[in-house]
Amino acid sequence: MRFSNMKQAVFFSLLTGSLVQGQFPVATSITSANEILNGFVSFSIEFSSFPDFAGNNSHPNTFSDNLLENIRHLTGTKPYIRVGGNTQDYALYNASLPYALNGTFNPKRSLDYPTTIYIGPSYFESYSTWKDVKFSHGFNLGLGANTSEGWQTLLDTVPLACKALSDGKLYLWGYGNEPDLFSTAAQGPIRPPSWNESAYVWQWQNGTRTIHALVRQHCPDLARESEYGYMAPSHGGVGNRLKAHVSWAAGLNSGRNVRLYSTHNYISGATTPGVTLQSTLLNHTVTARSVNAQAAEYYRIVSLDPGAPPPIFGETNSLYNQGRPGLSNTFGAALWVVDFNLYAASKGFKRVHMHQGTNYRYASWQPIETNVTSIGTKPPYYGNIATAAALGRHEKVEVVSIPLTWHREAAYAIYHGGILSRVVVVNMRGYNTTVDGEGLVPLPNPPKRGSVEYSFQLGGLGKRAGVDVGVTVGYRQKVKVQRLRANGSDAVTGISWDGWSYNYELDQGRPARMGNVTTGEEVEVDGMGRVKVGVEDSSAALLVF
Repeated sequence: MRFSNMKQAVFFSLLTGSLVQGQFPVATSITSANEILNGFVSFSIEFSSFPDFAGNNSHPNTFSDNLLENIRHLTGTKPYIRVGGNTQDYALYNASLPYALNGTFNPKRSLDYPTTIYIGPSYFESYSTWKDVKFSHGFNLGLGANTSEGWQTLLDTVPLACKALSDGKLYLWGYGNEPDLFSTAAQGPIRPPSWNESAYVWQWQNGTRTIHALVRQHCPDLARESEYGYMAPSHGGVGNRLKAHVSWAAGLNSGRNVRLYSTHNYISGATTPGVTLQSTLLNHTVTARSVNAQAAEYYRIVSLDPGAPPPIFGETNSLYNQGRPGLSNTFGAALWVVDFNLYAASKGFKRVHMHQGTNYRYASWQPIETNVTSIGTKPPYYGNIATAAALGRHEKVEVVSIPLTWHREAAYAIYHGGILSRVVVVNMRGYNTTVDGEGLVPLPNPPKRGSVEYSFQLGGLGKRAGVDVGVTVGYRQKVKVQRLRANGSDAVTGISWDGWSYNYELDQGRPARMGNVTTGEEVEVDGMGRVKVGVEDSSAALLVF
Protein backbone atom coordinates (compact mmCIF):
# COMPACT_ATOMS: atom_id res chain seq x y z
CA MET A 1 0.00 0.00 0.00
CA ARG A 2 1.54 3.29 -1.05
CA PHE A 3 0.53 6.79 0.01
CA SER A 4 1.82 10.15 -1.17
CA ASN A 5 1.70 11.90 2.19
CA MET A 6 4.54 11.72 4.68
CA LYS A 7 2.39 10.16 7.41
CA GLN A 8 0.94 6.90 6.19
CA ALA A 9 -1.44 4.42 7.73
CA VAL A 10 -1.58 0.68 7.15
CA PHE A 11 -4.09 -1.48 9.04
CA PHE A 12 -3.61 -5.18 9.66
CA SER A 13 -5.17 -7.82 11.83
CA LEU A 14 -3.04 -10.31 13.72
CA LEU A 15 -5.96 -12.62 14.30
CA THR A 16 -5.48 -16.22 13.29
CA GLY A 17 -5.19 -16.15 9.52
CA SER A 18 -6.97 -12.84 9.12
CA LEU A 19 -5.84 -9.69 7.34
CA VAL A 20 -8.08 -6.64 7.16
CA GLN A 21 -7.64 -6.44 3.38
CA GLY A 22 -7.95 -10.16 2.71
CA GLN A 23 -7.12 -13.63 3.93
CA PHE A 24 -3.68 -15.16 4.31
CA PRO A 25 -2.46 -18.39 5.89
CA VAL A 26 -0.81 -18.02 9.28
CA ALA A 27 1.92 -20.51 8.38
CA THR A 28 3.22 -20.50 4.79
CA SER A 29 6.18 -22.63 5.68
CA ILE A 30 8.11 -25.48 4.12
CA THR A 31 7.32 -27.85 6.95
CA SER A 32 4.20 -28.33 9.04
CA ALA A 33 6.06 -27.20 12.15
CA ASN A 34 7.38 -23.70 11.51
CA GLU A 35 9.55 -23.49 14.63
CA ILE A 36 13.11 -22.36 14.05
CA LEU A 37 16.19 -24.03 15.51
CA ASN A 38 18.21 -22.63 18.38
CA GLY A 39 20.97 -20.43 17.06
CA PHE A 40 18.88 -19.22 14.13
CA VAL A 41 21.16 -16.16 13.87
CA SER A 42 24.43 -17.82 12.93
CA PHE A 43 27.49 -17.22 10.79
CA SER A 44 29.57 -18.80 8.06
CA ILE A 45 33.25 -17.84 8.05
CA GLU A 46 35.50 -18.20 5.03
CA PHE A 47 37.91 -21.10 5.58
CA SER A 48 40.99 -18.98 4.88
CA SER A 49 39.74 -16.21 7.22
CA PHE A 50 38.87 -18.38 10.21
CA PRO A 51 42.22 -17.89 12.03
CA ASP A 52 41.71 -14.11 11.72
CA PHE A 53 38.21 -14.28 13.17
CA ALA A 54 38.92 -16.73 15.99
CA GLY A 55 42.62 -16.29 16.73
CA ASN A 56 44.57 -19.09 18.42
CA ASN A 57 45.36 -20.35 21.90
CA SER A 58 47.93 -17.65 22.64
CA HIS A 59 46.02 -14.82 20.93
CA PRO A 60 42.27 -15.51 20.95
CA ASN A 61 40.15 -12.94 19.12
CA THR A 62 38.11 -11.58 22.02
CA PHE A 63 36.49 -8.89 19.85
CA SER A 64 34.81 -11.57 17.72
CA ASP A 65 33.80 -13.47 20.85
CA ASN A 66 32.23 -10.35 22.36
CA LEU A 67 30.04 -9.95 19.27
CA LEU A 68 28.94 -13.59 19.49
CA GLU A 69 28.18 -13.17 23.19
CA ASN A 70 25.92 -10.20 22.43
CA ILE A 71 23.71 -12.48 20.36
CA ARG A 72 23.68 -15.14 23.07
CA HIS A 73 22.51 -12.48 25.53
CA LEU A 74 19.47 -11.84 23.31
CA THR A 75 18.60 -15.40 22.23
CA GLY A 76 20.15 -17.61 24.90
CA THR A 77 22.30 -19.44 22.33
CA LYS A 78 25.63 -18.50 20.83
CA PRO A 79 25.67 -18.49 17.01
CA TYR A 80 26.64 -21.74 15.28
CA ILE A 81 29.72 -21.29 13.11
CA ARG A 82 30.16 -22.93 9.74
CA VAL A 83 33.84 -22.81 8.66
CA GLY A 84 33.95 -23.18 4.89
CA GLY A 85 33.47 -21.35 1.62
CA ASN A 86 35.37 -21.41 -1.65
CA THR A 87 38.75 -21.62 0.07
CA GLN A 88 37.95 -24.92 1.83
CA ASP A 89 38.25 -26.55 -1.62
CA TYR A 90 41.70 -25.00 -2.16
CA ALA A 91 43.16 -25.90 1.25
CA LEU A 92 45.90 -28.55 1.41
CA TYR A 93 47.68 -29.78 4.52
CA ASN A 94 51.33 -29.22 5.38
CA ALA A 95 52.30 -30.92 8.64
CA SER A 96 55.51 -28.87 8.95
CA LEU A 97 53.88 -25.44 8.49
CA PRO A 98 54.80 -23.47 11.64
CA TYR A 99 51.66 -21.28 11.53
CA ALA A 100 47.97 -21.76 10.85
CA LEU A 101 47.67 -20.88 7.18
CA ASN A 102 49.80 -19.84 4.24
CA GLY A 103 47.73 -18.32 1.44
CA THR A 104 48.84 -16.99 -1.93
CA PHE A 105 46.62 -14.61 -3.89
CA ASN A 106 46.21 -14.90 -7.63
CA PRO A 107 44.59 -11.64 -8.85
CA LYS A 108 43.37 -13.38 -12.00
CA ARG A 109 41.31 -15.75 -9.87
CA SER A 110 40.26 -13.60 -6.90
CA LEU A 111 41.30 -10.34 -5.27
CA ASP A 112 39.44 -11.22 -2.08
CA TYR A 113 40.90 -14.52 -0.92
CA PRO A 114 43.90 -16.76 -1.58
CA THR A 115 43.49 -19.60 -4.05
CA THR A 116 46.71 -21.47 -3.20
CA ILE A 117 46.40 -22.47 0.45
CA TYR A 118 48.26 -24.65 2.91
CA ILE A 119 47.15 -25.15 6.49
CA GLY A 120 49.28 -26.44 9.35
CA PRO A 121 48.46 -28.23 12.60
CA SER A 122 47.91 -24.94 14.46
CA TYR A 123 44.97 -24.09 12.18
CA PHE A 124 42.84 -26.29 14.42
CA GLU A 125 43.67 -24.22 17.53
CA SER A 126 41.12 -21.68 16.31
CA TYR A 127 38.36 -24.09 17.30
CA SER A 128 39.27 -23.69 20.97
CA THR A 129 39.13 -19.90 21.36
CA TRP A 130 35.35 -19.31 21.62
CA LYS A 131 33.54 -20.85 24.56
CA ASP A 132 30.19 -22.59 24.02
CA VAL A 133 30.28 -22.39 20.22
CA LYS A 134 29.48 -25.34 17.94
CA PHE A 135 31.37 -25.52 14.64
CA SER A 136 31.04 -27.16 11.27
CA HIS A 137 34.38 -27.88 9.61
CA GLY A 138 34.49 -27.97 5.82
CA PHE A 139 36.64 -30.66 4.19
CA ASN A 140 38.15 -30.24 0.73
CA LEU A 141 36.12 -32.01 -1.96
CA GLY A 142 37.29 -29.78 -4.79
CA LEU A 143 40.89 -31.01 -4.72
CA GLY A 144 40.37 -33.82 -2.24
CA ALA A 145 38.45 -36.09 -4.60
CA ASN A 146 40.59 -35.78 -7.73
CA THR A 147 44.22 -35.18 -6.65
CA SER A 148 46.56 -37.34 -4.59
CA GLU A 149 47.63 -34.35 -2.47
CA GLY A 150 44.01 -33.44 -1.85
CA TRP A 151 43.09 -36.97 -0.82
CA GLN A 152 46.07 -37.12 1.53
CA THR A 153 44.88 -33.82 3.04
CA LEU A 154 41.56 -35.48 3.85
CA LEU A 155 43.31 -38.42 5.50
CA ASP A 156 45.58 -36.13 7.50
CA THR A 157 43.03 -33.52 8.63
CA VAL A 158 40.03 -35.63 9.66
CA PRO A 159 41.81 -36.81 12.85
CA LEU A 160 42.93 -33.25 13.64
CA ALA A 161 39.49 -31.77 13.03
CA CYS A 162 37.56 -34.36 15.02
CA LYS A 163 39.90 -34.03 18.00
CA ALA A 164 39.59 -30.25 17.87
CA LEU A 165 35.79 -30.53 17.81
CA SER A 166 35.42 -33.06 20.59
CA ASP A 167 33.91 -32.13 23.96
CA GLY A 168 30.70 -30.72 22.56
CA LYS A 169 32.11 -28.42 19.89
CA LEU A 170 30.93 -30.34 16.83
CA TYR A 171 27.94 -28.96 14.93
CA LEU A 172 28.10 -30.93 11.67
CA TRP A 173 30.63 -31.72 8.96
CA GLY A 174 30.83 -30.13 5.54
CA TYR A 175 32.30 -31.82 2.48
CA GLY A 176 32.71 -29.55 -0.49
CA ASN A 177 31.56 -25.99 -1.09
CA GLU A 178 29.17 -25.29 -3.96
CA PRO A 179 29.93 -28.39 -6.02
CA ASP A 180 27.26 -27.24 -8.48
CA LEU A 181 29.80 -24.58 -9.60
CA PHE A 182 32.88 -26.82 -9.81
CA SER A 183 32.84 -26.92 -13.61
CA THR A 184 31.83 -23.29 -14.17
CA ALA A 185 33.44 -21.29 -11.32
CA ALA A 186 34.60 -17.80 -12.23
CA GLN A 187 37.77 -18.44 -10.21
CA GLY A 188 38.63 -21.35 -12.50
CA PRO A 189 36.89 -24.71 -13.08
CA ILE A 190 38.04 -27.64 -10.94
CA ARG A 191 35.93 -30.22 -12.78
CA PRO A 192 35.48 -30.99 -16.51
CA PRO A 193 32.43 -29.87 -18.52
CA SER A 194 31.03 -33.40 -18.14
CA TRP A 195 30.67 -32.89 -14.37
CA ASN A 196 27.16 -33.92 -13.33
CA GLU A 197 25.09 -34.99 -10.34
CA SER A 198 26.00 -38.68 -10.62
CA ALA A 199 29.74 -37.95 -10.58
CA TYR A 200 29.28 -35.60 -7.65
CA VAL A 201 27.28 -38.11 -5.63
CA TRP A 202 29.84 -40.88 -6.25
CA GLN A 203 32.66 -38.62 -5.01
CA TRP A 204 30.55 -37.45 -2.07
CA GLN A 205 29.78 -40.98 -0.96
CA ASN A 206 33.37 -42.14 -1.36
CA GLY A 207 34.68 -39.20 0.67
CA THR A 208 32.09 -39.30 3.43
CA ARG A 209 32.61 -43.04 3.92
CA THR A 210 36.32 -42.34 4.41
CA ILE A 211 35.62 -39.46 6.79
CA HIS A 212 33.30 -41.64 8.85
CA ALA A 213 35.87 -44.43 9.08
CA LEU A 214 38.56 -41.99 10.22
CA VAL A 215 36.27 -40.35 12.78
CA ARG A 216 35.32 -43.80 14.08
CA GLN A 217 39.03 -44.63 14.43
CA HIS A 218 40.27 -41.42 16.02
CA CYS A 219 37.19 -39.92 17.73
CA PRO A 220 34.73 -42.79 18.29
CA ASP A 221 32.36 -40.65 20.38
CA LEU A 222 31.81 -38.38 17.37
CA ALA A 223 31.06 -41.36 15.10
CA ARG A 224 27.89 -42.24 16.98
CA GLU A 225 24.66 -41.76 15.06
CA SER A 226 23.55 -38.98 17.41
CA GLU A 227 26.73 -36.99 16.72
CA TYR A 228 27.75 -37.77 13.15
CA GLY A 229 26.30 -36.03 10.10
CA TYR A 230 26.62 -33.36 7.43
CA MET A 231 25.11 -30.15 6.16
CA ALA A 232 24.73 -30.71 2.42
CA PRO A 233 24.75 -30.36 -0.53
CA SER A 234 25.83 -26.73 0.03
CA HIS A 235 24.96 -25.77 -3.53
CA GLY A 236 25.54 -22.20 -4.63
CA GLY A 237 22.00 -21.60 -5.88
CA VAL A 238 19.04 -22.97 -7.79
CA GLY A 239 19.99 -21.89 -11.31
CA ASN A 240 23.36 -23.60 -11.59
CA ARG A 241 24.34 -26.62 -13.66
CA LEU A 242 23.92 -29.20 -10.90
CA LYS A 243 20.51 -29.34 -9.23
CA ALA A 244 20.09 -30.28 -5.60
CA HIS A 245 16.99 -32.37 -6.18
CA VAL A 246 18.75 -34.32 -8.95
CA SER A 247 21.69 -35.00 -6.61
CA TRP A 248 19.19 -36.19 -4.01
CA ALA A 249 17.55 -38.49 -6.53
CA ALA A 250 21.01 -39.83 -7.44
CA GLY A 251 21.49 -40.98 -3.85
CA LEU A 252 23.19 -38.10 -2.03
CA ASN A 253 21.45 -39.00 1.21
CA SER A 254 21.16 -42.74 0.69
CA GLY A 255 23.26 -43.23 3.81
CA ARG A 256 20.94 -40.91 5.78
CA ASN A 257 23.94 -38.91 6.98
CA VAL A 258 22.70 -35.48 5.84
CA ARG A 259 21.29 -33.92 9.01
CA LEU A 260 20.49 -30.49 7.57
CA TYR A 261 19.68 -29.64 3.97
CA SER A 262 22.05 -26.73 3.38
CA THR A 263 21.77 -24.35 0.47
CA HIS A 264 23.53 -21.06 -0.31
CA ASN A 265 21.87 -17.86 -1.39
CA TYR A 266 22.82 -14.39 -2.61
CA ILE A 267 20.06 -12.14 -3.90
CA SER A 268 22.33 -10.68 -6.59
CA GLY A 269 25.96 -10.01 -7.51
CA ALA A 270 28.34 -7.22 -6.61
CA THR A 271 28.94 -6.37 -10.27
CA THR A 272 25.54 -7.28 -11.67
CA PRO A 273 24.19 -4.44 -13.86
CA GLY A 274 21.36 -2.45 -12.30
CA VAL A 275 22.09 -3.39 -8.69
CA THR A 276 21.36 -0.49 -6.33
CA LEU A 277 20.64 -0.15 -2.64
CA GLN A 278 16.96 0.74 -3.13
CA SER A 279 16.10 -1.56 -6.02
CA THR A 280 18.00 -4.63 -4.76
CA LEU A 281 18.68 -4.75 -1.02
CA LEU A 282 15.90 -2.44 0.16
CA ASN A 283 13.35 -4.36 -1.86
CA HIS A 284 11.25 -7.01 -0.15
CA THR A 285 10.03 -8.40 -3.48
CA VAL A 286 13.60 -9.18 -4.59
CA THR A 287 14.39 -10.84 -1.26
CA ALA A 288 11.18 -12.87 -1.24
CA ARG A 289 11.67 -14.03 -4.83
CA SER A 290 15.17 -15.28 -3.99
CA VAL A 291 14.08 -17.15 -0.86
CA ASN A 292 10.99 -18.57 -2.56
CA ALA A 293 13.10 -20.09 -5.33
CA GLN A 294 15.18 -21.90 -2.71
CA ALA A 295 12.04 -23.08 -0.94
CA ALA A 296 10.69 -24.45 -4.22
CA GLU A 297 13.87 -26.48 -4.75
CA TYR A 298 13.51 -27.91 -1.25
CA TYR A 299 9.90 -28.87 -2.04
CA ARG A 300 11.22 -30.90 -4.98
CA ILE A 301 13.48 -32.79 -2.59
CA VAL A 302 10.64 -33.40 -0.13
CA SER A 303 8.55 -34.80 -2.99
CA LEU A 304 11.34 -37.33 -3.57
CA ASP A 305 12.09 -37.91 0.10
CA PRO A 306 9.32 -37.01 2.59
CA GLY A 307 11.81 -37.64 5.38
CA ALA A 308 14.33 -35.08 4.07
CA PRO A 309 16.19 -33.14 6.76
CA PRO A 310 15.09 -29.59 7.59
CA PRO A 311 16.47 -26.73 5.47
CA ILE A 312 18.97 -24.05 6.44
CA PHE A 313 20.90 -21.36 4.63
CA GLY A 314 24.42 -22.65 5.28
CA GLU A 315 25.93 -19.62 3.54
CA THR A 316 24.23 -16.41 2.51
CA ASN A 317 24.67 -12.68 2.29
CA SER A 318 23.62 -9.75 0.18
CA LEU A 319 25.73 -9.70 -3.00
CA TYR A 320 28.03 -12.52 -4.12
CA ASN A 321 31.70 -11.77 -4.84
CA GLN A 322 32.01 -10.50 -1.26
CA GLY A 323 29.72 -7.51 -1.60
CA ARG A 324 29.94 -4.00 -3.01
CA PRO A 325 31.02 -0.77 -1.27
CA GLY A 326 28.15 1.66 -0.83
CA LEU A 327 25.65 -1.18 -0.73
CA SER A 328 26.72 -4.21 1.30
CA ASN A 329 28.51 -2.16 3.96
CA THR A 330 25.75 0.39 4.63
CA PHE A 331 22.87 0.65 7.07
CA GLY A 332 20.60 -0.37 4.22
CA ALA A 333 22.30 -3.75 4.30
CA ALA A 334 21.45 -4.03 8.01
CA LEU A 335 17.76 -3.51 7.19
CA TRP A 336 18.11 -6.13 4.45
CA VAL A 337 19.57 -8.59 6.99
CA VAL A 338 16.46 -8.22 9.16
CA ASP A 339 14.09 -8.69 6.21
CA PHE A 340 16.00 -11.65 4.75
CA ASN A 341 16.37 -13.51 8.04
CA LEU A 342 12.77 -13.13 9.14
CA TYR A 343 11.36 -13.93 5.72
CA ALA A 344 13.56 -17.05 5.56
CA ALA A 345 12.22 -18.09 8.97
CA SER A 346 8.65 -17.52 7.78
CA LYS A 347 9.26 -19.87 4.83
CA GLY A 348 10.50 -22.68 7.06
CA PHE A 349 14.29 -22.23 6.96
CA LYS A 350 15.52 -23.25 10.39
CA ARG A 351 18.85 -21.43 10.65
CA VAL A 352 20.70 -18.77 8.67
CA HIS A 353 24.51 -18.56 8.46
CA MET A 354 25.54 -15.08 7.29
CA HIS A 355 28.84 -15.45 5.45
CA GLN A 356 31.87 -13.25 6.02
CA GLY A 357 35.60 -13.12 5.60
CA THR A 358 38.55 -10.83 6.16
CA ASN A 359 38.13 -7.59 4.17
CA TYR A 360 34.77 -8.71 2.76
CA ARG A 361 32.48 -5.78 1.97
CA TYR A 362 29.37 -7.53 3.33
CA ALA A 363 31.02 -8.74 6.56
CA SER A 364 29.27 -8.18 9.87
CA TRP A 365 32.62 -7.31 11.39
CA GLN A 366 36.26 -6.98 10.42
CA PRO A 367 38.17 -9.15 12.92
CA ILE A 368 41.69 -7.70 12.51
CA GLU A 369 43.41 -4.58 11.22
CA THR A 370 44.67 -4.86 7.63
CA ASN A 371 45.99 -2.42 5.05
CA VAL A 372 42.57 -2.67 3.35
CA THR A 373 40.01 -2.53 6.17
CA SER A 374 40.10 -1.27 9.75
CA ILE A 375 39.06 -3.53 12.59
CA GLY A 376 35.51 -2.87 13.64
CA THR A 377 31.82 -3.67 13.79
CA LYS A 378 30.14 -3.17 10.42
CA PRO A 379 26.52 -2.13 9.68
CA PRO A 380 25.23 -5.66 8.82
CA TYR A 381 26.01 -6.78 12.38
CA TYR A 382 23.26 -4.51 13.66
CA GLY A 383 20.81 -6.37 11.45
CA ASN A 384 21.92 -9.61 13.13
CA ILE A 385 21.39 -8.01 16.54
CA ALA A 386 17.91 -6.71 15.66
CA THR A 387 16.93 -10.14 14.32
CA ALA A 388 18.19 -11.83 17.47
CA ALA A 389 16.24 -9.39 19.66
CA ALA A 390 13.11 -10.00 17.61
CA LEU A 391 13.37 -13.79 18.00
CA GLY A 392 14.24 -13.54 21.68
CA ARG A 393 14.79 -16.26 24.27
CA HIS A 394 12.28 -19.05 23.77
CA GLU A 395 12.41 -22.70 22.80
CA LYS A 396 9.44 -22.54 20.40
CA VAL A 397 9.69 -19.57 18.05
CA GLU A 398 7.63 -19.15 14.88
CA VAL A 399 7.74 -16.29 12.39
CA VAL A 400 4.86 -15.30 10.12
CA SER A 401 5.26 -12.82 7.27
CA ILE A 402 2.51 -10.19 7.20
CA PRO A 403 1.97 -9.54 3.49
CA LEU A 404 2.25 -5.86 2.58
CA THR A 405 1.47 -4.50 -0.86
CA TRP A 406 4.57 -2.41 -1.48
CA HIS A 407 8.06 -3.77 -2.00
CA ARG A 408 9.70 -1.12 0.20
CA GLU A 409 8.32 -2.45 3.47
CA ALA A 410 7.96 -5.70 5.36
CA ALA A 411 6.36 -6.83 8.61
CA TYR A 412 6.49 -10.00 10.67
CA ALA A 413 4.58 -11.49 13.60
CA ILE A 414 6.64 -13.59 15.99
CA TYR A 415 5.06 -16.21 18.23
CA HIS A 416 6.58 -17.77 21.34
CA GLY A 417 4.98 -21.07 22.23
CA GLY A 418 1.97 -20.19 20.08
CA ILE A 419 1.47 -16.78 21.73
CA LEU A 420 1.96 -13.53 19.86
CA SER A 421 5.08 -11.99 21.38
CA ARG A 422 6.52 -9.47 18.92
CA VAL A 423 5.85 -7.61 15.70
CA VAL A 424 8.65 -6.31 13.48
CA VAL A 425 8.20 -3.57 10.90
CA VAL A 426 10.94 -2.72 8.38
CA ASN A 427 10.51 0.54 6.45
CA MET A 428 12.87 0.20 3.49
CA ARG A 429 12.13 3.50 1.77
CA GLY A 430 15.58 4.85 1.07
CA TYR A 431 16.73 7.98 2.88
CA ASN A 432 20.21 9.17 1.95
CA THR A 433 22.19 11.89 3.69
CA THR A 434 25.41 11.77 1.66
CA VAL A 435 26.32 13.13 -1.75
CA ASP A 436 27.49 9.86 -3.29
CA GLY A 437 25.14 7.56 -1.40
CA GLU A 438 28.11 5.72 0.13
CA GLY A 439 28.08 7.30 3.57
CA LEU A 440 31.15 9.47 2.96
CA VAL A 441 30.37 13.08 1.91
CA PRO A 442 27.42 14.62 3.83
CA LEU A 443 24.69 16.45 1.95
CA PRO A 444 24.69 20.13 2.96
CA ASN A 445 20.88 20.18 3.19
CA PRO A 446 19.49 16.65 3.53
CA PRO A 447 15.78 16.28 2.69
CA LYS A 448 13.11 15.83 5.34
CA ARG A 449 12.82 12.26 6.47
CA GLY A 450 9.49 10.56 5.85
CA SER A 451 7.64 8.26 8.21
CA VAL A 452 4.93 5.60 7.99
CA GLU A 453 2.35 4.89 10.65
CA TYR A 454 1.38 1.23 10.97
CA SER A 455 -1.71 0.13 12.89
CA PHE A 456 -2.10 -3.49 13.91
CA GLN A 457 -5.46 -4.88 15.00
CA LEU A 458 -4.88 -7.40 17.77
CA GLY A 459 -8.58 -8.01 18.50
CA GLY A 460 -10.55 -10.29 20.79
CA LEU A 461 -10.07 -13.40 18.64
CA GLY A 462 -6.30 -13.19 18.87
CA LYS A 463 -5.40 -16.83 19.21
CA ARG A 464 -2.67 -18.99 17.74
CA ALA A 465 -2.71 -22.78 18.08
CA GLY A 466 -5.59 -22.38 20.54
CA VAL A 467 -3.64 -20.09 22.88
CA ASP A 468 -4.89 -16.61 23.81
CA VAL A 469 -2.36 -13.98 22.67
CA GLY A 470 -3.18 -11.95 25.76
CA VAL A 471 -4.54 -8.90 23.96
CA THR A 472 -8.33 -8.54 23.87
CA VAL A 473 -10.82 -5.82 23.01
CA GLY A 474 -11.33 -3.42 25.88
CA TYR A 475 -7.98 -4.22 27.48
CA ARG A 476 -5.32 -1.51 27.41
CA GLN A 477 -1.70 -2.61 27.43
CA LYS A 478 1.62 -0.87 27.07
CA VAL A 479 3.84 -2.18 24.30
CA LYS A 480 7.58 -1.68 24.32
CA VAL A 481 9.17 -0.26 21.15
CA GLN A 482 12.80 -0.89 20.18
CA ARG A 483 14.32 0.69 17.09
CA LEU A 484 17.10 0.01 14.58
CA ARG A 485 18.37 3.44 13.57
CA ALA A 486 20.99 5.39 11.63
CA ASN A 487 21.16 8.76 9.91
CA GLY A 488 20.14 7.17 6.62
CA SER A 489 20.19 4.04 4.51
CA ASP A 490 23.63 5.04 3.20
CA ALA A 491 25.16 5.47 6.67
CA VAL A 492 28.22 3.41 7.56
CA THR A 493 28.60 4.80 11.10
CA GLY A 494 26.34 6.05 13.88
CA ILE A 495 24.12 2.95 13.90
CA SER A 496 22.27 1.86 17.02
CA TRP A 497 19.91 -0.85 18.21
CA ASP A 498 17.56 0.27 21.01
CA GLY A 499 20.10 2.95 21.91
CA TRP A 500 23.05 0.52 22.06
CA SER A 501 26.23 0.65 20.03
CA TYR A 502 28.41 -2.42 19.49
CA ASN A 503 31.33 -0.59 17.96
CA TYR A 504 34.85 -1.88 18.54
CA GLU A 505 36.25 1.51 19.57
CA LEU A 506 33.75 1.95 22.43
CA ASP A 507 34.16 -1.34 24.32
CA GLN A 508 35.56 -3.88 21.85
CA GLY A 509 32.12 -4.85 20.63
CA ARG A 510 30.35 -5.09 23.98
CA PRO A 511 27.12 -3.06 24.19
CA ALA A 512 27.67 0.60 24.98
CA ARG A 513 24.76 2.95 25.67
CA MET A 514 24.52 5.92 23.30
CA GLY A 515 23.48 9.09 25.11
CA ASN A 516 22.00 10.80 22.06
CA VAL A 517 19.40 8.11 21.24
CA THR A 518 15.96 8.04 22.84
CA THR A 519 15.07 4.74 24.52
CA GLY A 520 12.31 3.40 26.72
CA GLU A 521 9.60 4.19 24.18
CA GLU A 522 6.16 2.68 24.65
CA VAL A 523 2.90 2.71 22.70
CA GLU A 524 -0.52 1.65 23.93
CA VAL A 525 -2.97 -0.97 22.74
CA ASP A 526 -6.23 0.99 22.68
CA GLY A 527 -9.65 -0.15 23.85
CA MET A 528 -10.38 -1.57 20.38
CA GLY A 529 -7.31 -3.79 20.45
CA ARG A 530 -5.27 -1.62 18.06
CA VAL A 531 -1.64 -0.64 18.40
CA LYS A 532 -0.02 2.03 16.23
CA VAL A 533 3.64 2.76 15.65
CA GLY A 534 5.41 5.27 13.44
CA VAL A 535 8.47 4.00 11.58
CA GLU A 536 10.87 6.43 9.89
CA ASP A 537 12.05 5.78 6.35
CA SER A 538 15.16 3.56 6.39
CA SER A 539 14.59 2.17 9.86
CA ALA A 540 12.97 -0.74 11.67
CA ALA A 541 10.86 -1.06 14.79
CA LEU A 542 10.19 -3.99 17.12
CA LEU A 543 7.00 -4.11 19.20
CA VAL A 544 7.38 -6.29 22.29
CA PHE A 545 4.10 -7.42 23.90
